[in-house]
Amino acid sequence: MKKCEFCAKEITYFEQYCSDDCHANANRFYESCEKYGKLFSIVNSICVFGIPVGVFLFPFAKSIGTIIAALSCFILGIMIILLPFPTDGMISKYKIQKAVKLTRIFGLLVIALGVLICGFLLFFSLFGEN
Repeated sequence: MKKCEFCAKEITYFEQYCSDDCHANANRFYESCEKYGKLFSIVNSICVFGIPVGVFLFPFAKSIGTIIAALSCFILGIMIILLPFPTDGMISKYKIQKAVKLTRIFGLLVIALGVLICGFLLFFSLFGEN
């Protein structure tokens, strides 16, 4: 059986969505992808570049490197939660609704990585060598 493009419920081969609500939600999702896609790409590029820069700066300037990496993780995680744009492969495998949920979980994990990086700064500032 074929599945609804939005919620993954089984439908007939002649339909694309199981209901008008799913059709409207899918249209809303694709419109937001078009509207905020460039903003997402720019912020994503800056933050993804900022994480390794912060990690690279860590041995030279611990606080600056950690702040850059953690801030990049926080901004990237918040952006992924607010603008969850999964890849086309995720959408074809899980359909839109589940792919968006998985993308938001990934955003939470990126924020957790930022908290972990801040924890390393706190640990090294309290117990590390100066």
